[in-house]
Amino acid sequence: MIMSMKHRKQQRRVGTMESGEQDHKSQLAHPSPSNTPALYPRYARHLSLSDFGEAAQSRLAHSGALIVGLGGLGSAAAVYLTAAGIGRLVLADFDRVDETNLQRQILYRMKDVGRRKTQAASAALLALNPALEVEELDGRLADSKLASAISQCDIVIDGSDNFATRAAVNQACLTQRRPLVSGAALRWEGRLAVFDLRRDDSPCLACLHPDMSESLETCERGGVIGPLVGVIGSLQALEALKLLTGTDNPSRSGRLLRYAARSGHFTEFTIERRPDCPVCRHRPGTQ
Repeated sequence: MIMSMKHRKQQRRVGTMESGEQDHKSQLAHPSPSNTPALYPRYARHLSLSDFGEAAQSRLAHSGALIVGLGGLGSAAAVYLTAAGIGRLVLADFDRVDETNLQRQILYRMKDVGRRKTQAASAALLALNPALEVEELDGRLADSKLASAISQCDIVIDGSDNFATRAAVNQACLTQRRPLVSGAALRWEGRLAVFDLRRDDSPCLACLHPDMSESLETCERGGVIGPLVGVIGSLQALEALKLLTGTDNPSRSGRLLRYAARSGHFTEFTIERRPDCPVCRHRPGTQ
């Protein structure tokens, strides 16, 4: 069973985009002079960016993200999106904090060991930015619960550690036309992939991994160097921020970024839209 708890801020975000009905940006609240003073001084470094500024900061404040998995990737992504001023986060995880998590999952402290990750994460993020609205989804997301969670958000950040969850998230994002920012980290290698599934020409995760029935090696078995998940999780937050604020030009949708932590090298690949993809082959735009 999934237990849901909400911590609300006074200012509510606007509704999310319905499939194919409206342009994403048109649903985000536009800045007004009366809102401007509230942005200072916290977001002063954002506001001083000529290609970001008040308009983008206001869009971010009226946006929401679902974070699937509050491990190393989800921790880093949640911290940076909260600090940056996102309006709402839905936090989904079924696990409790373990002492072995503290090597890389920066949201938690020793006092959190044994607590549900959703509860510990929510408390830490609200301490960082009290204006944040948080919803906790404690349990495994599947079927209608997953669909409902995605429908309430503008973007999904996937930091889960199994293909079953990743496949379900990919399918739900495709169905509801939500952008998906997927991350993975194991041993000394990290990967980041962005799928803007609002676009008919975007590939999906199944185009990259057609067979997601196989088992996925986890950090518990294979190990992972701690700061690596911070690198990939931070990049997930950055890509999400750009998509939410309309500053993703040029778009990184359909791109896979691989980071080799030992050498410090980044390598980027194009993810081709597969005409035989088991998930998205029937979408418009398939050749």
